[in-house]
Amino acid sequence: MPDRHAPPTHQQLAQLLRGRIEGGEFPPGEKLPPITELMEQYGVSRQSVRTAIGHLASAGLVRTAGRQGTIVQPMRQRRRVQRSHIVTKNSGGMYVFPAASFPDEPWQTHGAPKASYEPAPSLVADTFGLDVEHPTVRRRRVTSPEGEPPFQIVDTWLSPQAVADAPQVAQPSTGPGGYLARLEDDAKHGPISWVETTRVRMPSSEEARLLEIPMTMPVMELAIVGRSGRDNRPLEVTVRVIPGDRVELVSELIRGESAAWKGGDR
Repeated sequence: MPDRHAPPTHQQLAQLLRGRIEGGEFPPGEKLPPITELMEQYGVSRQSVRTAIGHLASAGLVRTAGRQGTIVQPMRQRRRVQRSHIVTKNSGGMYVFPAASFPDEPWQTHGAPKASYEPAPSLVADTFGLDVEHPTVRRRRVTSPEGEPPFQIVDTWLSPQAVADAPQVAQPSTGPGGYLARLEDDAKHGPISWVETTRVRMPSSEEARLLEIPMTMPVMELAIVGRSGRDNRPLEVTVRVIPGDRVELVSELIRGESAAWKGGDR
């Protein structure tokens, strides 16, 4: 127990509580002691305890559940994803994009996939040349490796041209190969090409709810724009949102000609 004459700062308190969690004193699913009890144990203010718990929540160690208290979350190992520019297909004929899933690993969907008309956000509207909030087809999936909590939200927005050329893409079920097969093969837009942009931001309240994370935890957003191989027009914008504690990206760095090693042969 800390010296009452030198109470820990909220950062120190967060570290002390983290040590107790990682040491097994508070296993997953159990609650931390009430705020008033922690105040008494460590000789700190209510605000210090709340701030320390906020740090733990941002790190994915706990979640606050209102009157239920603060619940310890399962320890999640970050998934190391080797970043590349290679898009592959799995045994079901579905495309697999980097940092989305792994070809030989079974994944599950949380809830039913949905296809509906939703107001277009600014990225989608700008890409398709629409007014912001113009009703646009959005295909939504919340997925994870089997047996794990939600790992990512995947929203695919489809342009009016894509829907006109392949109406089935606006339906929840799109048949073998998914919506991309309908666009590439049926509507003759193949081969589609993609450009991906990655950024880190804070989640919306809806994203935090679907991913079961606090709003203080940053998320990684990967936005892919797919363009027609026929006329280069944008057909899709797919936005993946992944909690910051679930994944780390690994990239091999390759020497350019100007950085070639001059140390001699080995």
